[in-house]
Amino acid sequence: MTGTDSGGTGVRRRGRPPRTESADTRDRILATAREEFSEHGYEKTSVRAIAKAAGVDSALVHHYFGTKEQIFEAAIAVAFAPALNAPVAIADGPLDGVGERLTRFVFGVWENPTTRTPLLAIVRSAVNNDTAAAVFRRLVVAQLLRRIAQRLEVPDAELRVELAAAQLVGCAMLRYVIKVEPLASADLEHIVVRIAPVVQGHLTGP
Repeated sequence: MTGTDSGGTGVRRRGRPPRTESADTRDRILATAREEFSEHGYEKTSVRAIAKAAGVDSALVHHYFGTKEQIFEAAIAVAFAPALNAPVAIADGPLDGVGERLTRFVFGVWENPTTRTPLLAIVRSAVNNDTAAAVFRRLVVAQLLRRIAQRLEVPDAELRVELAAAQLVGCAMLRYVIKVEPLASADLEHIVVRIAPVVQGHLTGP
């Protein structure tokens, strides 16, 4: 009999974690999910594969996180949370320096090994999957670019921030994903000095 135990023998309902299940198990699942999504992308990663790599049952993954989309968002958000707390200072500071602040923020996220892995998972997955792209918009675009757009007193504010984002994302992909030289090994400060004025121009230029 695999259901609940009415006789007090401690047999648990299938798919539910035992009472001794610790937060470490949940964290292990998240860490494993980040690795799986980063290596294989959203489309080719399954809940079963995550569970197997984490050494748990698939039902336990569903118990903690729900659908694959929810697992993906949770796995990305946990590692990305420190970086996503920074946009307040970026968006709310003086507009005449927002281009440099935004540029340093974006490349700082890529340079940090902790946030690079989930960001790689987002980028690689968002290119080919609408669900992953929606997660990207929720985690990054809505929390950062929209805040900047709201401060630009121009009719094409959203287009401006999207052009700025395209500049930054395109450069980051060439440097960190495709690894085109000499951009991939160029000094970061040199890149910021060259890119920041372009980003500023998209945001506040004529």
